[in-house]
Amino acid sequence: MGRLVRRIKEVRIEVRKIRSRKAVSPVIATVILVAVAITVAVAVAYWMGGIASQYTKFEKVEVQSGWSVLQSGTGWTVTLELKNTGSATATLTRVFLNEVPLNSTGYGLSTFPAGSDMVGTSIASTGTPLTSGNSTTAYVWINTGYGTLSSGTTVNIKIHSAGGMDYIKLVELV
Repeated sequence: MGRLVRRIKEVRIEVRKIRSRKAVSPVIATVILVAVAITVAVAVAYWMGGIASQYTKFEKVEVQSGWSVLQSGTGWTVTLELKNTGSATATLTRVFLNEVPLNSTGYGLSTFPAGSDMVGTSIASTGTPLTSGNSTTAYVWINTGYGTLSSGTTVNIKIHSAGGMDYIKLVELV
């Protein structure tokens, strides 16, 4: 019985020690809880912003200028300066002259095309990528035998992208 009494006294002493310990004050606990909540909220906001930016990319190509030059009576070289001001890469795939698509042999040329009724472009048939923020120069070559075009005529040049967008420039043949 003496052991039991002694053990009860020991337990009571331990309980008093535990009760006498001070916990974190409610003010400090509140500050810690608010700090953790703000940290988690900021982390979630950055994560959601990263996800949202993946799905909101867009292409926007601006035709900054366009002009034509007569190539010693054989035809015209139309020069188009393009800039991608969107946030996604634009892939330029097709070129139309007065709403008529260029034929497959007219793509990816580096010089004026041979043939009296030929039109061509420097845009590749597989597509020409234009990354966000970059500029490029595209050329469209029109021989004098193509259609009824003559100096002073305004032509409609439309560039189509893989994203389904059309970029149009009216250019007067000189």
